Amino acid sequence: MDNAAEFVKSWTKLTKEWNAQMEAELAPQLTAGQLEVLELMLEHEPMKPSELLPHLETTPAAITTLLDRMERGGLVERNRDEGDRRIVWVTMTDLGRSEVERGLAVRSAIVNRSLDNVSSHNRQLLVYLISKVAGTRETKPSTSEPSKESQDNSVETSAI
Repeated sequence: MDNAAEFVKSWTKLTKEWNAQMEAELAPQLTAGQLEVLELMLEHEPMKPSELLPHLETTPAAITTLLDRMERGGLVERNRDEGDRRIVWVTMTDLGRSEVERGLAVRSAIVNRSLDNVSSHNRQLLVYLISKVAGTRETKPSTSEPSKESQDNSVETSAI
């Protein structure tokens, strides 16, 4: 099997397992999709529903449905803008804030259980390599990151 196929097979298995665990451990108050919205709101609150679109892979109608469920569940509130009544602002409720904290802790625990299978050094390397593949890592490694040569050696050593 080539590297790409092996990567896809492993990544698909891992994400399916993580998603199943997330849904089970977040239920019944929260879903993974709702956690994603609440996590965005931690950084950007208040938000207009349309501002969620660039961050979520969905449609405006699906965002409306998601926000409807979250509002019924007491996680968010929608309020009209005082200056322009056409604008709706979404904010987290106290329950939403406590659920996002719980959800982030659940996600960290799930990922950490998987990462317990590898050494601390290899965890750092894994995060570095995945961020490079995803394009979220700068091209220049910082001083705390392994050098290119040690990365290559670590990958070769780890693969043996």
